Amino acid sequence: MSADLLPLFVVVPLLAAGALVLLGDPRGLSRTTLLGVLGVDVVASLWLVTDLRDGPTVLAHAVGQWPLGVSIPFAADMLTALMLAMTGSLTLVCAWFGVVSQQARKRFFAPLVLVLTAGFNGALLTADLFNLFVFVETMLLPSYGLIILAHRGRGRLMQVTSARIYVTVNLLASTVLVAGVALVYGVAGTVNLAELSGRATEDSAVAIAVAVVLFALSVKAAVVPVHGWLARTYPFMSPTVTALFSGLHTKVAIYAIYRIYAVVFDGAEEFLWVGLVLFSVTMVVGVLGAVGEQDARSVLAFHMVSQIGYILLGVALFGAAGLTAGIFYLLHHTVVKASLFLSIGAVEIGYGRYPLGHVTGLLRREPLTAVVFFTAAMSLVGLPPFSGFVAKLSLVLAAFGEGRTAVAAVAVVVSLFTLLSMLKVWGKMFLGEPEDSAREVLGTVGARKPRIPAPLVAPALVLVLVTLTFGVGGELLLGVAAVAADGLVDPRAYVEAVIRT
Repeated sequence: MSADLLPLFVVVPLLAAGALVLLGDPRGLSRTTLLGVLGVDVVASLWLVTDLRDGPTVLAHAVGQWPLGVSIPFAADMLTALMLAMTGSLTLVCAWFGVVSQQARKRFFAPLVLVLTAGFNGALLTADLFNLFVFVETMLLPSYGLIILAHRGRGRLMQVTSARIYVTVNLLASTVLVAGVALVYGVAGTVNLAELSGRATEDSAVAIAVAVVLFALSVKAAVVPVHGWLARTYPFMSPTVTALFSGLHTKVAIYAIYRIYAVVFDGAEEFLWVGLVLFSVTMVVGVLGAVGEQDARSVLAFHMVSQIGYILLGVALFGAAGLTAGIFYLLHHTVVKASLFLSIGAVEIGYGRYPLGHVTGLLRREPLTAVVFFTAAMSLVGLPPFSGFVAKLSLVLAAFGEGRTAVAAVAVVVSLFTLLSMLKVWGKMFLGEPEDSAREVLGTVGARKPRIPAPLVAPALVLVLVTLTFGVGGELLLGVAAVAADGLVDPRAYVEAVIRT
């Protein structure tokens, strides 16, 4: 792929969104366009992965051919390509679920998803801190619309409250982020990542300024102790939006943390202990919150916090093994968490949303949904032959390799609590017989009849097949993740490519 094509990852979705706003939705045009544009995005991303698979090749392009410092610099290495491919595929699957569940029939659903995609792609591709902020905001604006658009009617009180919390926290984090970018420019005279390469290790003022940026990104990634917003918002969005956001919003912040620490801090060892402590605590707090919840999506939301700790542990174990494990975990979690949210969403669409124990016996009534959920849950826990096993084993081995025995032990213990909480959901929702309260909800006559059509479960099933493929073919994906990790351990190719644009 030519570097000159990189801006199309942003331009094409934006143009398609604008066209849909103007044309409306004659004969399902918006849904067809949405799936078509996202399909092209996935194909282009896989093409990029193929071109960069041997490393350390980096494609870079200055938008508009403006000089360095003025242009918007785009750069793509293997990590960028993997993220584009995985999140693009996830967005396509979530849009498919939205079409099947009728949520995509909303007037502006397709344009908002396309603008969100454009912002996310731009945030991954940009090599400039200010433009990172701009593209993150480009993601957030349609996200606010999707939260409101996807609710049926006026919504419940907690749906309104969660939307308010989501907007407030993200606006605050964005304010801190742009302030941090301004501080970086004030002390370093640039916000270009290539020009900032290694500066944090040479100048304490630059290190402090970039630390402000990393703090803002940690809020957006839901790292403890600034994690509460995620657990209070994700469970109350529509199933489609929850699954979509789980694969995009926190992941772009995690990607930025990986990239900034590798380039600007040059993987400095003296700061890694901070990450080891914070990310280990994040794992523990998230899983304990999940154990105490009595709502399926709330359990998954707290697990998301816990798993973010696992993913970011790869940065704190900075080195080839740790970064490879962290990148693999990032790809695995993107797929598995979305599958879980979609399968629970299918149950909610078919039976309504109730606390655990009110709708039971789904293993007999909905065997396909039950199998899909159980498979994804076991992958989240980390059992073979799924990708979760490869991800957690790689991370634990990397921790042992770096002499971080306590961190490895925490990762293993947290996995046991993850198993406990997922078995709670499985037991209360999928096993047993309908209780009296459930019979009143479902109706005695139809209580044992399936209510979830196969097309509604199909998107989650596809993601389950992906996690199984990642698990069985783990060596191949680990090899690709290792190429991406090498680009972080030694970011010279990335820096030189951006400087040359």
